[in-house]
Amino acid sequence: MKLRQSALLVAVTLGIYASPAFAQQNSSVTQADVQRLQDNVYLADRDISQLRSRDATSANQLVTELDDLRDEVVYLKVKLRKERTLSRTEYADVRDRIDDLRARARGDVASAAPAAPPTATAPASSASTSSSTASRSTTPPAATASSSRSTTSPSSLDIPVGTEVDVRLQNSLNSGTAQVEDRFEGTTNADTLVDGRVAIPAGALVRGVVTSVEPATRTNRTAKMTVSFDQVTIDGRSYPIRGTVTEAIQGEGIRGEAGRTAAGAGVGAIIGGILGGFKGALAGILIGGGGTIAATEGKEVELPQGSILRVRLDSPVQIDQQTRH
Repeated sequence: MKLRQSALLVAVTLGIYASPAFAQQNSSVTQADVQRLQDNVYLADRDISQLRSRDATSANQLVTELDDLRDEVVYLKVKLRKERTLSRTEYADVRDRIDDLRARARGDVASAAPAAPPTATAPASSASTSSSTASRSTTPPAATASSSRSTTSPSSLDIPVGTEVDVRLQNSLNSGTAQVEDRFEGTTNADTLVDGRVAIPAGALVRGVVTSVEPATRTNRTAKMTVSFDQVTIDGRSYPIRGTVTEAIQGEGIRGEAGRTAAGAGVGAIIGGILGGFKGALAGILIGGGGTIAATEGKEVELPQGSILRVRLDSPVQIDQQTRH
């Protein structure tokens, strides 16, 4: 009898560990999984942008939640990189919260909230009349919403992948002191134009992060540092971006009025005109694949405050123009 009970217990235990649910819950989280979370955060921001034209108050509330979720995704990314493991439950919690926020932004939750139509207590003919009246009364708002969407669509600008933006650093960066996940900021040096319209104005705040760093040592003569840009703020509103550094330019000689003279001219033309083309390239700095910045002659990577980094956008960005003139 005891042998049967032991065998049954072993069988049940093995069945639990072999179940798909258990395997899913305990499977390791990969960097690709975390990248999908970042992609979902980007999509959530677009959902909120569309919501803003319908309900600005709700959109502002969701922006606060999304900022917290964005920070949590960064935390998971750092934790996975440092500890080489991440709980599937912890990952799933953040994923589900992002999905829930997107559902609320799209109105999926609100649309599912109303229950079935109230039970009619009037005679059939009265109910029919009421139904047709309700149908007629709801038609104009639907048409108005459609009209609203069609009229507000030109108020958004889509910045395509590959667009380059010049960012002037507000902080100095050095591979000898920088740490992974250190935050820094910069401002756009000139207007970024899309179809003749200003998508990102000069002076917009851009947020960056150090993603990897290798200081110079006796055995490692080539110091390296990789930075990326993940957010731009325009008119008090933040937009997620993915930006990779393609060139480092010395900031000396660029006047404060450069941004104001940029309207109607390309960013490259402004920078080239003031710096004399590639003569403005930052000395001792090489830019490799993936935006990795390497120092020459065995020195640390040194990016002084005021240096300009040319940043290539690796994902499209939708900029809301409703609050812009």
